[in-house]
Amino acid sequence: MSGYGGFSDDFYLNMNLCTEMELPQNRESVLHYFEQVRRRYPKMQNFYAREKAEYVLEEEKDAGGHRWVSVESKRVNSGVVNPDSYESAIDQHRSVLELIPYELSISPLDCESLSVMVGFDFAYRGNHNEVLAEAIGVAPSLDQFLSVPHEKLLSYEPVMQFALDEDCRTQCRISFESRTTAYQVRTGEYGDEQISVYLRVTRYDSLGPDETYAAEFDRLAGLCRELVDGYLVTQILRPLQQTISLR
Repeated sequence: MSGYGGFSDDFYLNMNLCTEMELPQNRESVLHYFEQVRRRYPKMQNFYAREKAEYVLEEEKDAGGHRWVSVESKRVNSGVVNPDSYESAIDQHRSVLELIPYELSISPLDCESLSVMVGFDFAYRGNHNEVLAEAIGVAPSLDQFLSVPHEKLLSYEPVMQFALDEDCRTQCRISFESRTTAYQVRTGEYGDEQISVYLRVTRYDSLGPDETYAAEFDRLAGLCRELVDGYLVTQILRPLQQTISLR
């Protein structure tokens, strides 16, 4: 498993391309695209329609990690769960982006947004909100609310979004997902749901005449890795991992 997998119970790396126009939905275009993906990744053999105009091709999920790709009416997605390495996941997403101009007729002009997202899931049977507040902290102006009589933290999912260039076309978003409900807090009966941490780097607007989807994704993936290595590991992942281990 990749080094990032050592910081959480599950780690995944996804690519999402949103288009301005609707993608081809005819049988021949969709099937031919998935056939080309399967040629590069032969273990992807499970093909199905999840909802109307949403098609998925994926590997078996019983090996601890798996690859998947999907096509929606205005979005192309690619993901790897618990990849062998960061690079192996990036290679898959790059392959998909090299295929789509030809197989799905997606022009560089048609880009609404292109993003890379890393996700980390932590197993914890208890109040996720309390763990997040303890691990990543609470703003000083809000900290005193934690001492309110009968206080039980029911929601704590901070979000931070910032630009990575002067024109704000490249942005980073860090977010958290707690799956603890008020019923669980009231009864003390917690399930096996996971706490999630997400870091997404996104480029908005059409690509330029000298840009390609694959090359632009490489740039975004490089920024993403710099942010994970330089900040997310030390400031979020390790503290969260340590907090859970001490409870």
